[in-house]
Amino acid sequence: MGGKKTIGIVVLVVGIVVLLLSLLADAIGIGVNPIFGRNQIIGTIAGAIVTVVGLVLTLRKQSSR
Repeated sequence: MGGKKTIGIVVLVVGIVVLLLSLLADAIGIGVNPIFGRNQIIGTIAGAIVTVVGLVLTLRKQSSR
């Protein structure tokens, strides 16, 4: 497993964790408001972006040297 692929997997997992924590914050008791708030929206968008970046890094073909 190459270095970039490992980094991609780590970024992917972090993105998924942030995404799930943001989406489920109220259900698991870490949400401030009983409604889907601004911080949850920001966390959801950030988690989705980090997840996509991790997916791209993981699936991108290794350049042969």
